[in-house]
This record gives sequence, structure tokens and C-alpha cells, in this order.
Amino acid sequence: MTGLLPVSGAALSADPRLLASVRDVGSRPGIDFDYTDDAATAALLEHHRRTVAAAEHGPAMWLGALLLVAAVVWPFAGSAAPALDGRPELAYGPAGPLFVTAVACLTYVRRRWKRKLLHPRLTGYRHVLGLARAHGVPLTHVPRWLVGRPLSGDRETVPIPAYGEVAPAGESSPEEVKPPSSTPPPPPEPQAVATPAPAPAPVPVPVPVPAKPAAVAAYEAMADEGGWHDETGCLLLLAAIGGAAWAYSEENPAGYLAATLATALALTTWLAGAKQGRERQRLREAALEYVRTLTAAQSTGTPVPELSAPLRALLEEEAAKNRG
Repeated sequence: MTGLLPVSGAALSADPRLLASVRDVGSRPGIDFDYTDDAATAALLEHHRRTVAAAEHGPAMWLGALLLVAAVVWPFAGSAAPALDGRPELAYGPAGPLFVTAVACLTYVRRRWKRKLLHPRLTGYRHVLGLARAHGVPLTHVPRWLVGRPLSGDRETVPIPAYGEVAPAGESSPEEVKPPSSTPPPPPEPQAVATPAPAPAPVPVPVPVPAKPAAVAAYEAMADEGGWHDETGCLLLLAAIGGAAWAYSEENPAGYLAATLATALALTTWLAGAKQGRERQRLREAALEYVRTLTAAQSTGTPVPELSAPLRALLEEEAAKNRG
């Protein structure tokens, strides 16, 4: 599931102008990398994903978080402790140094995390993705960690660079059309004796991208639905218990009737939630199979369309699950 790249090397190589730009990015000082090599690019992204995650969730982050909590809690605990009564320097004084140390730790984590994101090869890859967009090549997805986007929110710390759109191949402006030269071409140079070239490596046969199944479209439509059945059922059950208690204390049969109805509604709600959960799981498996099919097609050099937001979320969820 982690083999689906934002863009394949075959898609980058389809347009000679894009390929030249990608080669130029890969040959810059400090990069020296072939972004058209899918296997090497996948290994590069996985290595730096681990490095960025380690920088973001390392010991310094946990230490900073603990110190920040201690700085907030200390004044309340100190004022309530009898042993520190009348000693404000101990009851409140340590909170300031704890807070400053916590901020220093978290600032260090933030800077180290961003420095890892700004590695020359990752920066070059973001430029490659920007160039692909400018040339009309669709990106299947952009990993959150690659652009520094948090789980909640869309703000990107290091976004994909924006380039001006490039006209499709074969279209040129009048200024780009050059008249044929009247100078006769130079005579052909004598040909050297050709040596037999080695047999080329077998090229995988491109697999067409399948049409999106109806089950996948249904999963995309219901991906953000649900999640309320359990809570609603629990509230109805609590209402039933409260109604029964009220009926018992007041000796009112109407309370038992209300409790019975609330219990029936709670059971109906839970059954509906269970049915929706089974349907969601079935559609989720179909969506996973579709993404696997896209991954297989991309590995043969077929350009893959951009994934929808639910499929991107599913891809990242499965990748995290496989890593865990």
C-alpha cells in the first residue's frame, strides 16, 4: 500500500520538457538524484519519512511537553500543599523556569523537524512535483509529512512550489516557430563502425487504469458519515434508565412506557450503526483493492489520476497501519 508514489518516473519522462527540468533538479549541487527511478524515489521518501517522524516525536518533544504540563500544574499544586504554605518562592517560583525550559525544548524540536523537511533531496522532490503539476501531470497524492501538514488543518509548512502552467507538447506560440533556414545542411560525417549494443532490459507493459467501481464511489460518498449511532444509543439508554427510575419513585406507569420506548430506540439505533459499519467495511475493502490496482498500474508506467480526499486518507491510514 505504501508503493503508490505521488507521480511515477514514466509520467515524468513522457514529456521531454518536463524530463529535462526534472533532470536539472536532480543534478543540482547537494541533490545528485534520479527522480525518475521509482524504486530509488520510494526508498528516499520512506527513509526521510522516518527521519522526519523521529525528529518530530523524539525525546525532546516528550520532555518539553512534560515540562510544560509541570509548569502549568505547579502553581496550583504548590498553593495547595501545606508544606509550602508561606513560601511563595517554592510554591510559585519554579513554574517560570519550567515554562522557559519547556518552550526551549519545543522550539528545538520544531527547528530540527523543519530542518529535516528542508533536506536538499526532499526540497528537490517538492520542486519535481511542482513541475509535474505545471506540465499537467496529475499527482495521485501528496503525503502530509512531505509538506509538513498536520493531521487537523490544511496549513502546509513547506508547500509544493508553484510554477506557471506549461502549454501541452506540440503547441507553441508564434514567437517559438522558427522559419526554415536557407543555409544548406552540412555534409554528413563518416560513420564509425557500430559495435553491437547490449540487449535492453525488458520494459513492463503499461496496464490501463481501470474505471472507478461504483463501490469506491459509494465509499467516497459515505467516508465522512456515521459515528453517531453509538453515542445516540447510549443517550437513549440513559434516558430509559432515568425514565424507569422516575416511574419507580413516582409510581407512574407512564415512565415505564417511556423507558421501554427509549430502550427500543436505543437497540434500533445500535443495529442501524452495526449495519452501516458492515457496509462501510465492505466498501473500504473495495476502495483498498482499487488503490492496489492503481499502484500496480503505476509500477508499469501508466499515469495514475489524482486520488480523492477519502482515498488519500485511506492510503495514509493503511500506510501508518502497515508501518505499525
